Amino acid sequence: MDNPIKFGTDGWRGIIAEDFTFDNVRLCAQAVADYLKQAGLASRGLVIGYDTRFASEDFASAAAEVVAGNEIKVYLCPKVTPTPVISFGVLAQKAGGAIIITASHNSAAWNGVKYKSELGTSASPEVIAELEKSISHITASGEKVNQMPLAQALEQGLIDYLDLDPIYFDQLTKLIDLDELRQSRLKVVVDPMYGAGAGYFKTLLAGGDIEIVEINNERNPLFPGIKPEPIAANLAKLSATVKKLGADVGLATDGDADRIGIIDENGMFLTQLQVFALLCLYLLEVRGERGPIVKTITTTSMLYRLGEMFKVPVYETSVGFKYVAPIMLAEKALIGGEESGGYGFRGHIPERDGILAGLCFLDLMLKTGKTPSELLAYLFSKVGPHYYQRIDIEFPGDERQAINNRIRDNFPESIDGVGVISSDTTDGFRFILADTSWLLIRFSGTEPVLRIYAESNTPARVDRLLELGKGLAGI
Repeated sequence: MDNPIKFGTDGWRGIIAEDFTFDNVRLCAQAVADYLKQAGLASRGLVIGYDTRFASEDFASAAAEVVAGNEIKVYLCPKVTPTPVISFGVLAQKAGGAIIITASHNSAAWNGVKYKSELGTSASPEVIAELEKSISHITASGEKVNQMPLAQALEQGLIDYLDLDPIYFDQLTKLIDLDELRQSRLKVVVDPMYGAGAGYFKTLLAGGDIEIVEINNERNPLFPGIKPEPIAANLAKLSATVKKLGADVGLATDGDADRIGIIDENGMFLTQLQVFALLCLYLLEVRGERGPIVKTITTTSMLYRLGEMFKVPVYETSVGFKYVAPIMLAEKALIGGEESGGYGFRGHIPERDGILAGLCFLDLMLKTGKTPSELLAYLFSKVGPHYYQRIDIEFPGDERQAINNRIRDNFPESIDGVGVISSDTTDGFRFILADTSWLLIRFSGTEPVLRIYAESNTPARVDRLLELGKGLAGI
């Protein structure tokens, strides 16, 4: 029998009741338990948490029963908990890692498993290979998955409920002046997109003059009307609410709150690449910090310009924070980020944190006295105008190789009348043009989707590049 579980860019995801089943979650948990024993991490225990999706708490309990059945201590979240809170909990507890039941930004039919290392990071490709190998072995051999009923494990002390919020909140007070933010008189609309981030900004910033209005903050596993990914297409309600209330800014977190999306005071979406550059500017100019920047290939060329201006190195990786985190750790990087709206910060966890990123953005507004649109204009005054867009195209799984071959066999010498000065296949097909515009075509690591990305100096130019990218893919 083939291994039903394949880990993509950040974990394994599947359709609930089709391939995301209790049996498969238990298989996953057994593989994690085996890995912890082999790696000498079992004595440190495992954190297990979950998001707002259908039956996520039940899948988390099933995973906990398996890990406890392998005589490994489990710290089980007693309520819906954001991924960055769980990642920080791994460090705070000095645990061997974490299992998180979440499908992040995927639509309602999906759920998934993220595995975090003992450093709170996404699992490395080597660890993922070990987990998949273990799952294949269990599946092929018919070996029994160990289990201990939840009540029994709680009674024996192999499972403890652990609310990670207090230690996470305490950590954030060390990274951001929350008291100053509470007195800022900003009006902020927060959209947790029916996900795990609901209530966090409100709780953190309660008790002052800042006004926090939340929308889409109830638990609804159907994510009605949206996919819980904080991009422009899913934030129409947030945009309208910001304009209706005359708010200063809108903040959106994805399903498990490790990504952030920003709506300016006019209801306009700031792209993830613009937000990344602004967060870098915040750390480098406003806070006066120095250190390397780590970016994935899908993020902005603005970072190279900022790197030159502030004399800090910029490192580039393949897509996925599992590639960003090791460089962040090795180089003591100031910030690492990716195109999806996930940003990690030095002194915290080498992992994405949408809540901390949102607080940093509010602090940037407060410290500069600028609105989001003014901040963007200020950024462009330094690095020139940069606009960006991504389109996602679903395709039949059996078409993947044909699409790949079409692009591979037709590398263009110029795109939109501008010469291609370099191309690479590090992660998909990337074309860098003579005017520093770029086009990238790559397959999603977690779903049957072709992603086409472009960055250029005008929105119209970006649209043309995306259409030309579709032409190259023959879609």
